[in-house]
Amino acid sequence: MVHLDEDTMDALRTHLAKQAADRLSWGEAWQDTGRIFTQENGEWLHPGWLTDYFERLVEASGLPPIRLHDLRHVAASLMLAAGVDVKIVSETLGHSDSRITRDIYQSVLPKVGAEAAEATARMVPRAASSKIARTAGLTSGSHAPAEIIAISGPATLDKEKAQVSG
Repeated sequence: MVHLDEDTMDALRTHLAKQAADRLSWGEAWQDTGRIFTQENGEWLHPGWLTDYFERLVEASGLPPIRLHDLRHVAASLMLAAGVDVKIVSETLGHSDSRITRDIYQSVLPKVGAEAAEATARMVPRAASSKIARTAGLTSGSHAPAEIIAISGPATLDKEKAQVSG
């Protein structure tokens, strides 16, 4: 079920009242399509008319040109960038499979994936005062000097050279 805010509900009530008045004024000629958004005689809105109307609105607004269909992509990209699950985005767009959504929006998904990984890393508990050290580049039995990386907080990375004796 969709929940609409009060302003949206008021706008919808106003629209439906106007549509009811149009229905009365057209009388027998009214085309009852059962749709909420129609031409003034009740006929369905032709997609070409809607596209033309949108283009006139964009031009009148002084905004850069954008196609009506581009709004779908903008909405999906914003949803993914906001961290909305790809399955939800897919359902919103009416894709039959979330793989379609992933294929189309794969350029947005790496950024979303990186943000998800960073958010997950922030959830890992860390001791505030202790240092975590690990040796890098040593194999079993190695006597060569190794680089030790000490991490003293979630965003601090200190490199210190140390000799490992065996």
